[in-house]
Amino acid sequence: MTKTVNHWIGGKTVEGTSGKYGPVTDPATGAVTTQVALASKEEVDAAVAAAKAAYATWGTSSLAQRTTVLFRYRALLDAHRDDIAALITAEHGKVHSDALGEVARGLEIVELACGITTQLKGELSTQVSNRVDVSSIRQSLGVVAGITPFNFPAMVPMWMFPLAIACGNTFVLKPSEKDPSAANLLAELASEAGLPDGVLNVLHGDKIAVDGLLNHPDVAAVSFVGSTPIARYIHATASANGKRVQALGGAKNHMLVLPDADLDAAADAAVSAAYGSAGERCMAISAVVAVGAIGDELVAKIRERAEKITIGPGNDPASEMGPLITAAHRDKVASYVTGAAAQGAEVVLDGTGHTVEGFEDGHWIGLSLLDKVSTDSDAYKDEIFGPVLCVLRVETYEDGVALMNASPFGNGTAIFTRDGGAARRFQLEIEAGMVGVNVPIPVPVGYHSFGGWKDSLFGDHHIYGNDGVHFYTRGKVTTTRWPDPADAPAGVDLGFPRNH
Repeated sequence: MTKTVNHWIGGKTVEGTSGKYGPVTDPATGAVTTQVALASKEEVDAAVAAAKAAYATWGTSSLAQRTTVLFRYRALLDAHRDDIAALITAEHGKVHSDALGEVARGLEIVELACGITTQLKGELSTQVSNRVDVSSIRQSLGVVAGITPFNFPAMVPMWMFPLAIACGNTFVLKPSEKDPSAANLLAELASEAGLPDGVLNVLHGDKIAVDGLLNHPDVAAVSFVGSTPIARYIHATASANGKRVQALGGAKNHMLVLPDADLDAAADAAVSAAYGSAGERCMAISAVVAVGAIGDELVAKIRERAEKITIGPGNDPASEMGPLITAAHRDKVASYVTGAAAQGAEVVLDGTGHTVEGFEDGHWIGLSLLDKVSTDSDAYKDEIFGPVLCVLRVETYEDGVALMNASPFGNGTAIFTRDGGAARRFQLEIEAGMVGVNVPIPVPVGYHSFGGWKDSLFGDHHIYGNDGVHFYTRGKVTTTRWPDPADAPAGVDLGFPRNH
């Protein structure tokens, strides 16, 4: 019998009642291992109602109560790292070391949430006028929702709900239906840590669930990470319904390599950043921009390294890259490689025919390297979300920056150089939200915020860090005047001498 992943609502497993289920596949074998319940509108309402009921007490709970739960939660997550990673590998396909790294990056935000007491301190100005003080505080919003992608089924939810609940909100998580099990384990461990029922709910589903949350009057804010078209839709729909929105979209991250760069270091970085996690990450480097005469040598070094990558099942310790999430996605990624030559690119490595012995039905694809790619080719313009690296050639630093700034995406970017002045110029001139200097994937640590520019972000707030705290709270300013006790009406004795 196929295992079923059900909802987690009000602190317990709730079986789906819609009668609709989605398949969950082991990408390494191609076999359907699990089915996931897909929520109806009524089940969306039930999840939001549970969160709303829990907010009545959680929203007024003490900071000490919240952080006590979060500290226990952090310890439980740490103890169950391997269990969470194993679920990620089984349903997403990424290798175990990648999955463990994902859990570690999610834990950073739990640790940030454990210190929420300092983040929620208000401000006070005394005597702004005669006997008038002004104070500012931040208060929770209510019920908030998170809609998360398949590529990081534990980390991206952990970028959202720990901060949201630390700030006093309650949360409804709608994870990807392609790899849903990790989200349920995260919720179960939160309950074990003492999180009250209904504070964190997991609702599985498809567009019905998403639209139900976007249109629900009791949902105050929506966080989203995914592709640009869906991010744009989430932002437009939720904003039209008066909700606060942070919607992080897709990317086409560039790495500029200057002629003075350490080419061995740049090639190492390009391979790990382009092909790690099979390229299924919004911070993958998918375009290397080679400046001047270094292009041929750089491409040769990248090829030499890429050909040594071991591809296999994620639970095999020898594997360095696993399969793609679905067969359909594998075929779409492959189409960009097969069509590249016709659009003028030189196909240096073609990974489209790759298979793994004993796992022939898995969603396999090898590493592909495309050189001399033009900016009007599909392989350059689209977010491929797979292990395909494009190399573009330019003559000067200025040409490279102009090319990169012309991209509609602005998530992350990197420069490889030994020249501090060039790096400083790049940092200021490039139009992207996250910049790496000799760092290929500049994902900020938890106490800084993550987010892009242009078509990579819809909404004003980046995710986690200070922006995350501000997104999950709203400001309130109180202006106060109290009369001096000496001015009390006659006959009212406050114990102050009349001659002071």
